[in-house]
Amino acid sequence: MKSPITGKEMTLRIEKSILVFRKEEFEYYHKSYYCEDSGESFTTTALDEFNLNQVYNQYRDKHNIPFPDEIKDFRERYSFSYADLTKVLGLGANSYSNYEKGEVPSLANSALLKAVINSSGTLKSLIKSNNDISETQREKFLRNITKVEKQQEDNERKQSLIDYVFDFNFLPDNFSGYKKPNFDKLVEMAVFFTEKMTPTSTKMNKLLFYADFLYYKSTGYSISGTRYFAHNHGPVPKKFRTLFDYLADEKLVDLISVQYPNGLLGEKFEKSPLKSFNTNLFDESEIKALEEVASKFKKLSASEIREFSHQEKAWIDNEKEKRLIDYNYSFNLIHI
Repeated sequence: MKSPITGKEMTLRIEKSILVFRKEEFEYYHKSYYCEDSGESFTTTALDEFNLNQVYNQYRDKHNIPFPDEIKDFRERYSFSYADLTKVLGLGANSYSNYEKGEVPSLANSALLKAVINSSGTLKSLIKSNNDISETQREKFLRNITKVEKQQEDNERKQSLIDYVFDFNFLPDNFSGYKKPNFDKLVEMAVFFTEKMTPTSTKMNKLLFYADFLYYKSTGYSISGTRYFAHNHGPVPKKFRTLFDYLADEKLVDLISVQYPNGLLGEKFEKSPLKSFNTNLFDESEIKALEEVASKFKKLSASEIREFSHQEKAWIDNEKEKRLIDYNYSFNLIHI
């Protein structure tokens, strides 16, 4: 970005700062462009949104307020329109769409949203007792809810696996990149990198880590909501072994055993003839982040990318106690 004062290119700076939101102070990483000649700092609309989102997300986490992707998922899951939810929940005409776009609900509205998001029974009770809904609408809504409940019962085996992979923790926080963990996205990320190269398991773990953390660095959100911890061999998703076994069992990738020159056995990912990357789960900016990681690390061996990850503060600060890695370490990444 060029300085509006001198016309020269400015430097992007990232500095810790404090912002007050709803009478509470939050520390965040403030991005701005710095003009060396004038000493002035400038932001764009995108940077303002990025800076504010960090504060909003901490507030949501602190008060257990649903995140935008959770709110959107709830509406789409039950096939509600915005007009439907205005009646069902008694919200203002534009409130629900604004919450999906990032506006933070009041604590009272948040409590209502949490109740219906977490319990189809609560949602049904609310619909049955709502006098503003016609009988035709009521029957339609209840049919949709019953259909979703049946689908969830049919997917019980997969859901048990997902619960295990994510440690039964689906609340967005600073260790998930303020995203609700999304198993399907994590699976597709692995498929993406398999199509771009034939990574070993060690390399795949690092590719997933760098993709999620790079995206957080630029948006304030991760892609998949995955929690990573500092393993001996670098950052890895929790329960990565279960994830990789699932990919192979479902023939989403082919896991091939290999023997290294030192005699040790390992495995590498190869594309399955039965599966292609599903672009529909990702937006353009997420795919751009995946492409950037693939381009940056494609030619590196497993040992080389492992050494890169060992130089990251995210791993250094947490390896000794094998701790989960806070996504704010994304601002300290040195290799991407």
